[in-house]
Amino acid sequence: MTHPDPSTTPGPAPAARTESTDAPDTATVTASATVTASATTAADSASATTGTATGSATTTTADSGTTTTADSGTTTAADSGTTTATASASADDRRAVTGKRRIAFAVHVAGAGELPGLRTLLRSLALSDPALCEDVVVLHPALPDAAFDAARRLHPRLIPRTAGGRDDVFRLDGYDTVVALTPAMVVLGRLDALLRLRTGVAAVPRLGPDGAPDPLGGVPDDGLLVIQRQDLGPVPPAAKDVPEGILVPLDSRADFRARRLHDDLPVPEDVVVLNFAGVPAARTGLAPAHATRDRFDLDDEAFRAAFLALPGAKHPDLLLHLALPFPDRSRPPIDLVRQLAEIHRGRGHHDRAVALLSEAVAGRPDLPRCHETLGVCLMALSRYEEAETHLLLATASPVFAPRAFGQLARLAWLLGRTEDARGYALAGLEADPTDANCRAWYARTSALGITGRSSAAAPPGEQLAHVALFADGEENAGDKVLPEAVRSCFTADTGPDRWHQQHAHLLVDEAALERLNARRAVVVGGGGLFLPDTAPNGNSGWQWNIPDDVLARITAPLAVFAVGYNVFDGQRYRRERFAASLRALVERSAFFGLRNHGSVARVRELLPESLREKVRYQPCPTTVARHLDPRLAEPAAREDTVLVNCAYDRAGLRFGHDYGHFLAEMAAAIRAVSASAEVRYAAHMPADERFVDDLRREHGLTLPVEPLYLLSNDAIRDLYRRTRLVIGMRGHAGMIPFGCGTPVISLVSHPKLAYFLADIARPDWGVSVHERALGDRLAERARAVLDDHTAAVADVHDRQRLLWSATRDNLARLRELTGLPDPFGDPDAGPVVPSPRSAAENHVTRPRDRA
Repeated sequence: MTHPDPSTTPGPAPAARTESTDAPDTATVTASATVTASATTAADSASATTGTATGSATTTTADSGTTTTADSGTTTAADSGTTTATASASADDRRAVTGKRRIAFAVHVAGAGELPGLRTLLRSLALSDPALCEDVVVLHPALPDAAFDAARRLHPRLIPRTAGGRDDVFRLDGYDTVVALTPAMVVLGRLDALLRLRTGVAAVPRLGPDGAPDPLGGVPDDGLLVIQRQDLGPVPPAAKDVPEGILVPLDSRADFRARRLHDDLPVPEDVVVLNFAGVPAARTGLAPAHATRDRFDLDDEAFRAAFLALPGAKHPDLLLHLALPFPDRSRPPIDLVRQLAEIHRGRGHHDRAVALLSEAVAGRPDLPRCHETLGVCLMALSRYEEAETHLLLATASPVFAPRAFGQLARLAWLLGRTEDARGYALAGLEADPTDANCRAWYARTSALGITGRSSAAAPPGEQLAHVALFADGEENAGDKVLPEAVRSCFTADTGPDRWHQQHAHLLVDEAALERLNARRAVVVGGGGLFLPDTAPNGNSGWQWNIPDDVLARITAPLAVFAVGYNVFDGQRYRRERFAASLRALVERSAFFGLRNHGSVARVRELLPESLREKVRYQPCPTTVARHLDPRLAEPAAREDTVLVNCAYDRAGLRFGHDYGHFLAEMAAAIRAVSASAEVRYAAHMPADERFVDDLRREHGLTLPVEPLYLLSNDAIRDLYRRTRLVIGMRGHAGMIPFGCGTPVISLVSHPKLAYFLADIARPDWGVSVHERALGDRLAERARAVLDDHTAAVADVHDRQRLLWSATRDNLARLRELTGLPDPFGDPDAGPVVPSPRSAAENHVTRPRDRA
C-alpha cells in the first residue's frame, strides 16, 4: 500500500539528468550539525580497483562502475563518505540484471603539466551542465595519488587510473558508454545529445585543409569521442584505427576547434565543447576564445560560489560536494540548507537531514517549509512527538498548511490515532479544498470511523494475523490483489472473520502486540517489504514498523511469506538498522520465505552464516492464482488484445539517460504489434498513465486505458485472464497475468522482474528497457506469442506447476505451524472452489472523487 503522500509520489517524467541521485555522499553531518567534508570519496578509493561493475564481488555507485563496499558489517560511502574495497558480494550491485547503461567521462593526462587543464575542464563541466554527474575517470602515467587532490575538490566522482596512453579510453572496464575528453577542452553547454547516443564511436571528423571537419579525414586523436564499448569487438582499436563502419559523425559544435576562431572571431553560441588542442600559447588573434576559457579559471572558493549561484536544477552529488562543508565565516542560506536536507532525505539519510535542519530552524518558527521537511525526516526516524511539533509549526503558513496537515494525518494514522488523523486531514481540506492528499486521508479515516472493528465470527485464537501493505482508493492494483492471494494460500475465507489485519506501516505498540499474540499465527507478507524508502521508519529500517524489543516479544508463531527484496539498481541506503532488524526477524521466524531466488541470495548476504539456511524460496502467490481459485481456469475465449504497462516510480533509477530511447522503441513495438491485436494500456496506478501521455505527445500514438486501480480484485484478474498477452514493467503486471495463465513479456527496469523470469527458467520472456533493439525484440517476441498462442499458454501452465509445487511443500510446513487444515485437499485432485468470502466488500475499491 502506498498512501498518497508528497514525499513518495512520482515526480515529472524522467529526465536524463537525475538518474544518479543515489550515488554515495561525500560529506557527513555530526550530531551538532557541523558539516565536514570527507577526505575520501567513493570515486577516490575506487581508483585502487578495476571498476568492474558486472561481477558479484563489488557494488557500484548509482550510475557507474565505481566500486564500493556495501557489506552490512562495514562502513560504506553511502554511510560516511569513505569506502573500503571488499571481496564480499553486495546486495546492491544488480545492474547486470537489468542491463542499465554505465556511463563515464574519461580524460587522459599525459603528465602533471596537464593537471591545471583537467581542473579547468571539471569546472566548466559543472558550471555548464550542473545537473549532470557521472564518473570522471582520469587516465594518467602513474602520477602520485596526491596529484589529484585539487581535482577531487572539484568533482565527487573522480577516479584516477594508471594508463599507457589515451587509447586506453577504448579499454575502460566497467562502463558501457565512455565520453572521452581532453584537458585542452572546456564544456560550454549541456551534453544530453551526446549521452543519448547508443551506437558506434561518435566524433567530429578530422579537420581538412580549410580548417573545417572533413568526413573523409577519419577521427582525430585529440578530439572528443563517444564510445559504445559493445561495438568495439574483442580487441578495442586505437583512435586512428576505428573502423569506418562504426563511425558516427558529430556536428562540429560538439567539438569545436578554437584555432578556427582566428582574427578574434567570437565563439559561436551553440558550441557545446571548445577544444584548444593545437592552439599556440600566444593569444594573438584568439582573444574571444581565450576569454571564454578564462571564465573557468577560478579558485576553489570562487568556483563553489559560482556553482551555488546557478539557477535551475543541480545534481545532488555535485551540490553536496560543492556546498559542504559550509564556510565557517558565514551562515549558509536557509534555502540551500533545505535543499541539502532534501537530498539526504531522498537517500534515506534522515539523521543528516535532521542535523542540518535542527540547527537552521532553532528559534525560527517563521520557516514553515523547513519545519515541514524536518518533521517528515523526524517521522522517518520514528521520532514522532518531535515530528508532530515541527509539522504543526509548518501549518502556520497558508502555503504549506495543506501539505503539513497531510503529513500530520499520516503521522497520527501510523500511531493508531484515527480520529486525530481525520481531524488533521479535515484541517488540510479547510486550508485547501483541492488538496488530494488530505482528501485521501479524510476518506480513509472516515471509512475507518464508520466501519470500526467489527466483531469477528471466529475467536481471536482461531484467526491468523496478517501483516502486509493494504491498498485502497486509487492505489497500486498489485498491492490490492496481493494480500488476498497470500491469505488464499492458508484459508478459503480471506475476509476479517478468519484474518486480523495489521497494516505494515502502523507502529506495533503494546496494544498491537497484544492483538498479534492473541492470534493463531502471524503471517508477514507478501510484497516488496524489504525496501527502505517507501515509508521509512527508524524502528526496523524496512516496511514493517516494529521495534526490535517488540518483535522479540511476539509469542504467536511467526511466518514471513513471499516477501521480496525490492531495492532498485543503484539504490544505496544505510542499512545497519535494517540488517539488525532482519537478523532479529529471521531468528524469531518459524518460517522465512522470499518470493524469488534473487531475494533469497540478497538477504542471505546480509545474514550471519548461522541464519542463512532459514531463508527459503516461496513464490509470490499471485503467480499460482489458477491453483488457488479454479474460477481462473482458461477462459473459453480471449479478447484479441495485448495489454501494456509501465512504471514511473523512481524513474531516474529505472531509465537513466535512456527514457527517450525507451519511449521511441516502445512506439515502434506498439505499431508493429497493433497489426496483430489491439494494444491497450493497463495502469496499475494513476501515475502509470504518464506513458500514455508521453507516447501521444512525442510519437502521436493514442492507447485506450484500463484503469486497474479502480477495479476490484476479481475484475483485475478477469481482465488479465481474458487478454492474449501482457507486456509489463511492474512486477505484478507480470506475476498476476502469469498466475491467471496469460503469457507475459517483462520490460525489465528492476531486478525483481529478471529474478522472477530466472525462477521459471524463461529469461527470454524479458527485455531490458535499455536494450538498443528494444522495439524489434519486443515486437518479435510478441508476434511469436500471438502466432502460436496455444503453445504459449501451455508453457505458462507448465512453468506455473513448478511454482505451485514449491508452494504446496511450504504450505505443508506451515500447516504444522498453524494447525490449519489443507484448503486444497489432495494435490493431484486440483484446487477446491473457495467458500464465499465473509467480507467481499473488503476486496472492492471504491473510487474516490477526483480533485
